[in-house]
Amino acid sequence: MQIYNIIFVFNYFCILKFVTDPLSYVIQYLREIMKYAKLTKEQFEELNEEFALFLSAQHIDAKEWASIKDKKPDLAEKELEVFSDFVWERVLSKASYLDHFSSNTLNLFKCESDTIERIVVKVNREDIDLLNDIDFNWFLDNSKDPRIEYLKGKKEYTQDRNTEIFDLIQKGGVVSQGQLFEAIKKMITA
Repeated sequence: MQIYNIIFVFNYFCILKFVTDPLSYVIQYLREIMKYAKLTKEQFEELNEEFALFLSAQHIDAKEWASIKDKKPDLAEKELEVFSDFVWERVLSKASYLDHFSSNTLNLFKCESDTIERIVVKVNREDIDLLNDIDFNWFLDNSKDPRIEYLKGKKEYTQDRNTEIFDLIQKGGVVSQGQLFEAIKKMITA
């Protein structure tokens, strides 16, 4: 019986908090489940107009936002985090290709809805650095060189699609248009 009283009191306070300060309650809830990373200051500056629209959708104007930043910095921080997740979710949902370059390896990904396809290009030359234009152009001109290995594979996502793509971006992957992936795939399947 005592556990039911505790649950009732907890639920009562949650409802009371939601009624008295709904925005704060929702932001607190969403903050606890943040999926991605907070955008950088530079990214926020680039997305200034989108952030203003995001706030206006919550009926927060510039004056109220200034007040929240001043009087409730924790709430302002949570708003920034929720917006960050919103932006990441949009970007990741639209991402179809990722490229990851290192000095002697290219990892190219095609991100489908249920599967991710990967092509690995490994150049077995000690003096190569695919991060500079001269060596990268050598690779493009000599793609049939026997010192270049091509591997490909495909798998289903082991986590949520966007979470896996975000993890690849955190490890250095860059969203691309997929021209390199498609060109190499065509070359190695021909």
